[in-house]
Amino acid sequence: MASDGIRLGLLGLRQAVHEHDLGLEGVHVTRDGEEPVSFRWVSDDRRDIYSVSKTFTSVAVGMAWAEGLLELDDPVLAHLPEFTRTAADGVDELTVRHLLSMTAGIDFRWDDPDLDFAGDPAQAFLATPLNSPPGTKYAYRGTNSYLLGRIIAAASGSDLREFLMPRLFRPLEIGNPQWFRCPLGFPLGAIGLHLRTDEIARLGETLLYDGNFRGDQLVPADYVELMRTELTPTDRPGDNASYGLHCWSCTRDDAWRMDGIYGQFSIMLPNHHACITVTAHYEKPTTDILDAIWTELVPYL
Repeated sequence: MASDGIRLGLLGLRQAVHEHDLGLEGVHVTRDGEEPVSFRWVSDDRRDIYSVSKTFTSVAVGMAWAEGLLELDDPVLAHLPEFTRTAADGVDELTVRHLLSMTAGIDFRWDDPDLDFAGDPAQAFLATPLNSPPGTKYAYRGTNSYLLGRIIAAASGSDLREFLMPRLFRPLEIGNPQWFRCPLGFPLGAIGLHLRTDEIARLGETLLYDGNFRGDQLVPADYVELMRTELTPTDRPGDNASYGLHCWSCTRDDAWRMDGIYGQFSIMLPNHHACITVTAHYEKPTTDILDAIWTELVPYL
């Protein structure tokens, strides 16, 4: 049973959501030794979790690494050699780790609003001239994540979603999740995974406990440690100042998080043995939601 404190914190968060029109759709709180607590403002339907998808992609890379299918410092072109001939100068130095940390040095944007693309997005990304040497400059681009999915497919023989089905989705009791795909049929990796709030929370709980979900070690603990501690400065303020391996470091409580546009968050709080997950549609700065969580809910953990 959840503590009265958490329930009081949820009441405060609900009031803040109402007063500031924060657009929350659902909140789910997991804390060690207690039953999860949740509250919803709208029906609990699967919806696009936007860039929270990136963390699921990173987890797939960690699993492939543990299985010996790839190394983090492998050159990208070692897994996608079909693009060697058209790759821009310097792309031979690009590694899996650079994609994970958003330091590819390639300023490529996939701008079509319907995610259509004439040709192969991977080929176009790798053919784009570098604007900085790989590993030297942070630039948040979703095609980094898409390339990771392509590498998973090349290394394992299964596309990103199918790779994760037996390894992550089924153990987390996430049945038949859908993931938007590119015109060539590959999951987008960066966005487009559709989940419920509590389904996101199950990965949050797994990462909180070093890759262990209720007794089953799903994600290598040493990879989870890399995700949260191998940080790249972003030149952005506050809770957006440091980027991990497809996740974000928070400036408060030694926390870290999955993060998607419009207020999709799963916040791992190891100091409190807790995970707070929210889904939302909020078109103002989503740090407003983080501030409300820390003001109204975290003190009751």
